[in-house]
Amino acid sequence: MKRFILALAACMMTTPLWAAEGTRIQVKGEIIDTWCYYSGVMGGPDAVVGSAHHTCALWCSAGGIPVGLLAEDGTVYMVLKIEDDAQSNGGATALRMAAHTIEADGMHYERDGLNYLVVSKVVSDLDIQNLNHEDYGNVPPFSIPGPNK
Repeated sequence: MKRFILALAACMMTTPLWAAEGTRIQVKGEIIDTWCYYSGVMGGPDAVVGSAHHTCALWCSAGGIPVGLLAEDGTVYMVLKIEDDAQSNGGATALRMAAHTIEADGMHYERDGLNYLVVSKVVSDLDIQNLNHEDYGNVPPFSIPGPNK
């Protein structure tokens, strides 16, 4: 019993093994809808970014699908929080920036091969830079209503 108490006391005095330490980074990339990007349900990676996927990204974000940031190097960061927005997944900030390319300053966390980002500051919002709707139309195609019949 004495060994158990000593071991428990030693564990309580150290940092938990599961606690992740973040690294401050600055990253530039596009705010994406992670469901469509990872699942491929709406097409390949080129079809589910930019202006072609803007409307669907709004719907997914408003519905609670996690927002991601697709960095220029291809790394995807799950965005946990954007500045002071308390509801980043469906909050006004994420909705306003869907499909936008941004430069973000924040804390990067990595666990089990996944990258997470807590955005402290959006350094610049460059609006939609990936104008690919001419190549892909609107994804999904029903996101823009047709003429009334």
